[in-house]
Parts: sequence; structure tokens; C-alpha cells
Amino acid sequence: MKRLTSTPASDGFHMPGEFEPHAGCWMLWPERPDNWRLGAKPAQAAFVEVARAISRFEPLTVGVSAAQYDNAVNLLPDAVRVVELSNNDSWVRDCGPTFVRNDATREIRAVDWVFNAWGGLYDGLYFPWDKDDEVARKICEIERVASYRAEGFVLEGGSIHSDGEGTLYTTEECLLSPGRNPELTKEQIEEKLGSYLGIEKIIWLKGGIYLDETNGHVDNICCVAQPGTVLLAWTDDENDPQYAISKENYDILKGSTDARGREIQVIKLPLPAPICITAEESQGVDAVDGTLPRCEGDRLAASYVNFYTANGGLVVPSFDDPNDEVAVEVLQGVFPGREVAVVPAREILLGGGNIHCITQQQPA
Repeated sequence: MKRLTSTPASDGFHMPGEFEPHAGCWMLWPERPDNWRLGAKPAQAAFVEVARAISRFEPLTVGVSAAQYDNAVNLLPDAVRVVELSNNDSWVRDCGPTFVRNDATREIRAVDWVFNAWGGLYDGLYFPWDKDDEVARKICEIERVASYRAEGFVLEGGSIHSDGEGTLYTTEECLLSPGRNPELTKEQIEEKLGSYLGIEKIIWLKGGIYLDETNGHVDNICCVAQPGTVLLAWTDDENDPQYAISKENYDILKGSTDARGREIQVIKLPLPAPICITAEESQGVDAVDGTLPRCEGDRLAASYVNFYTANGGLVVPSFDDPNDEVAVEVLQGVFPGREVAVVPAREILLGGGNIHCITQQQPA
């Protein structure tokens, strides 16, 4: 498909919200033993449950390496499309394309960002990441969608959330981190986001979930439920380092208005109790030079904010915590017309994230 040299905003395209209708969804299959314990078998079982939940609501495609293709086809539900797609690891929300839409022409295109494994040689999580950086282009080819390559600009999909009406939410901890675009000022980054996403206003939160190895992705601490309404990861424990982070972000949100001048309604979504890697879990991960180790006692960035908004449904992570039920209750109140599907997420969390997929938006 055509690689475009203009920018989405100049062509009349903008980034919709995840809560808007989807043409489909993409995931990538986990397999690397230096990130996933026990040869990734427990993680694969968890990904199958996520895939089963998503495929109930909308078309799902899973990209799989050649070595794992037959295994994935055998394990995944028949409703899931499986395609061979080389990758370095399974974080498609971050390395995949960001779909943009032109409401006048009803056309969908995509932005292909530069991916460097969350910080490149400065503080990236693994090396190499060359296959991941090709994932967005390959997805666009498979879906027959024209794309814009944001050459020279590093960004992960999980670091941004759009309200679909000109407002973007992100964190300074991530987008201003020295491993992304250190040569750019905050104002220059805003210009890039405006030209590639059709954004009119950016609300900069300070930080993400405590010790999040992505440098504080916004998709784990704050997400848009609808224009003017966001969900914010929250704890009432003032002794938890997360409290100060969430409180600062809450104050920023309550003191801001969006691109349409609306005051922002903030709904607190409680966090599970801190989750740490056990000795058994740590010992199941291969030690490989260049990959972030999984050490006993490391605190993981568990959050319910990283749920997936599907067509008519929500796919919500669970952690065998009392707040699992509280989170579902809150989300059902915020999204009364959607069915909630709960999936166990600890095995995914052990690999460094929660539910990880990207949406392909429908034309307007």
C-alpha cells in the first residue's frame, strides 16, 4: 500500500477514541523465553483467554512468528484470524500503527511511528527491536491501508489516548524521557502530535503507574471513557508511592479543560494491592544479555485502566484481588451499554504489561 509523504492533519485525518466503533482488533503472540516464564506457555494461555473475549465482540487478528504459527492456530479460537508476522515481542499496542480517520471521505489511514523498545539504547527493555519496528507497516499492508511514516519520531501507541474530538492525553514521564526524542522540545513534540493525529490540545499528566517500565504510559493510568470523561487509576493509601502520582494527575485533570472547552469529569478506578514477582516466577525466565531481567520482589505495574474497549463490550484484567469486583462495578457504571468480560492478567503483567491490542477504526 501507498506510503504517504504528507501528514494526516493536512489531509483531514484525526485519531478517533478507542470507544468509537472498530472494524477489528490486532494482537501479537508471546513467545520469547527471556521475557515470558516457562517458555511463554502460561502467557500464551492468558493471551488465548484475551483473544477469546475480544473475538466475541469484534473481528480479531493475531500476528505470530513462523516458529509459533501452528501452535497458535491450534490454541486460538476458530473465530480468530492468524497471520504470520515477524516480531521481537508481543506488544502490538506500542509497535503497531495508530489508525486515523477522515470523517468527510470515510477513509481510514494509519500512522507508523518509530519504535525503539521503550527507550532504545538509553533505557530500552530489549535489543534488537528491528522486527517490531516493521510491524506497523506490515499490518497496514495486510489491511490495505495507506500509511504515514513518522520518520525520526519515536512514539508508542500506549503512550497516548485520544478523545476523538481534538484532545490528547499523555504523560511527561514518557514523552519527555531521554530515550525517545531527546532532541525535541515539549513544544516540538506537541507540533508532531498535532500534525500526525489532528490534535488541537494536549493534556500533559506528570507520571504513570509507579515503576512502570514503559516510562509511565498513559494507557495504564488514565483513559478516555467518552469526550470530557476520563478514568484515573487511584489508591487511597497515602503511604503508597502511587498516591502522590495519582493525586498530582487528578489535580491536573480537574484544573484542565479539553479542546472543546469542557471541564473534565474524573472517575477514580481503584488499583489492586501491589503485586510483586515471586521467586518461582523469576526463576522461570531465561537470563539474556540486553533484556530487562524479571527479579524476585520487583513490583509490577498492575492497573485496571488498561482494559480494552471493544464493540459492545469491555475486556477487563483481573488479578485475584478484592478490587477486581470493584473495578468491574465502576466500569459497568461508566459503560452501561457494554458487556464486561473479565480475563486473568497476572501472566501478562509478568511480561511487563496488561491487555495489549490495537483497534482498526471503522469509517465514520
